[in-house]
Amino acid sequence: MTIKTILLGLGLAAATATASLAETWKLAVTDVEGMERLQTEWGPFKTALESATGETFEFFPVNSRTAAAEALRGKTVDFVVSGPAEYVVINKLTEATPLVGLGRPDYHCAIIVRADSGINVPADLKGKKVAFGDIGSTSNMLCPMQVLADHGIDPVNDIEKIHTSRNIAHEALKAGDVDALGSNAGSWLSVRNKETELPYGYFKMIARSGDLPNDMIMVGAHVPKEAAETVKNAILDNKASIIEGIIAHEENDKYVGMDLVAIEDSAYDYVRSMYANAGFPQFDNFIGD
Repeated sequence: MTIKTILLGLGLAAATATASLAETWKLAVTDVEGMERLQTEWGPFKTALESATGETFEFFPVNSRTAAAEALRGKTVDFVVSGPAEYVVINKLTEATPLVGLGRPDYHCAIIVRADSGINVPADLKGKKVAFGDIGSTSNMLCPMQVLADHGIDPVNDIEKIHTSRNIAHEALKAGDVDALGSNAGSWLSVRNKETELPYGYFKMIARSGDLPNDMIMVGAHVPKEAAETVKNAILDNKASIIEGIIAHEENDKYVGMDLVAIEDSAYDYVRSMYANAGFPQFDNFIGD
């Protein structure tokens, strides 16, 4: 047997060993229901992820945040794309951990009032009616409630709170049916900027949060740490193509201008504080489910 033959044999053996190490991982997205939507909205991301990691990923549809948690606990899904509020509960229930942060630009919330309301600081809202968005939403409920708490207002006992859609809350504020609204600041501005018949100063923000903790790709506790680290490093080393895959569909426009960053669980302690101030100190179930 020649040296060339031996080297060729070793090369084939190494290639076979490498191929055998490749995994097929299950991937879920908490706010996207159904396989068709997953394929349409997140298919380009999956393709970029497979190219970057050399692994195979299969979509695992979930119809709720609870279903995602159960799938992680049952080891039937390995990686989940999720938001901060969902992560805090899922981490408590399953010990899943954040892998890579999806750094959304201008991701913060605000308290908005009419400029002619006489309300100038959050303390002025005591006893007033405040509209928030979807129950359990990070930026449309938990964050604005935390902003009130940061300014000395108990969002459970000091105000009259209602939950409704952003557009309805905006119309209610415009009509004077509510005294303030708490919302994702960027999303509210997109509504406000369509009000071309109103003076720009018709509304004012009286408080805002700092930038919120990132959305993330989380990894199940059952996935070997070495494998998780390999996926994380591949994502961060190929972030341009991964980002391009995420923002390829217009449903993910909120991520335009994003970055991908390494993150730790401690970054979400602020979200845990939000749950406590909203009256859910255990954060062991999904608010509104």
